[in-house]
Amino acid sequence: MTGGELLVAASLDAAAGDPRWFPHPVRGMGTVIGWCDEHIRKVSGHPHALRAAGIALALGLPLFVFALSREALAVANSIGWWLGSLFSIGLAWTTLAGRDLWDHVQAVSEQLDRGNLPGARRAVGMIVGRDTDRLSQEEIARATIETVAESTSDGIIAPLFYLALGGVPLALAYKAVNTLDSMIGHRDERYVDLGWASARLDDFANWIPARLSAAFIIVTAAVVLGERARVRMGWHVLWRDGSRHPSPNSGRPEAAMAGSLGIQLGGVNFYDGVPNDRPLLGKGGRQPIPSDVKAASRIMVGVSLLGVLVTVGTMWLV
Repeated sequence: MTGGELLVAASLDAAAGDPRWFPHPVRGMGTVIGWCDEHIRKVSGHPHALRAAGIALALGLPLFVFALSREALAVANSIGWWLGSLFSIGLAWTTLAGRDLWDHVQAVSEQLDRGNLPGARRAVGMIVGRDTDRLSQEEIARATIETVAESTSDGIIAPLFYLALGGVPLALAYKAVNTLDSMIGHRDERYVDLGWASARLDDFANWIPARLSAAFIIVTAAVVLGERARVRMGWHVLWRDGSRHPSPNSGRPEAAMAGSLGIQLGGVNFYDGVPNDRPLLGKGGRQPIPSDVKAASRIMVGVSLLGVLVTVGTMWLV
């Protein structure tokens, strides 16, 4: 993939996002994962068998996606360079999720501005896995900002990183890893064995992108919000709190966002009525308010632009 093709793909994502009519590869991956989850359990429910099947699924699906997309691109290129280029742009577009994230966050922000808590709860419920039916205004803002920080890494910087590193096939393989983690990489009783390998592979795949995202968030916040002090506080909270999160990666961009905004993230979340206490990131900062959601979304846009510029520049230089 060339830098010019990536620039066009990023522009398409910014303009159109994720049209529901478009045959998105991630939805296909989700269908395959759901089918495997259902049928593996019909064969065996023994922990060892589930663990082995989970390892095979975690390795097999990304490898299959990588091989299939590489072969498809080769066929397209054999017909004509223009078809290969269009195909590469279209597939790269599907790996990026910046516009989709922006639209969801704006939906939450609009409801908060109207003081419509039920509407804001429904909107934030579209992008988080926690229970949302009783969230306060501050908790809705916190949930949204945490998702913006984490998804900036998973949905923007990580795909850009893998597009630069290995082109469309590697970026799509990453999306397979990320989709596996989001669907079965949970630590609950149902997925502790089947999803173990998917969760570990996702941790590995996101190690570098998460740390790049944290750095980009801190740098971008200083520019977008116009305060140089944000850099110092962002690095301080990232260094102090980034490793406290249960995930080896999610805590980095979340801590960077918390420090850059001067707020406190983390705390108690409920999943199916069960409380889950997350470490505080940015402890001592104020509670998030609706204006912080707007600030976080502006930072996300800035990070996206910075990520695209760095990636395209790197591809042109190399």
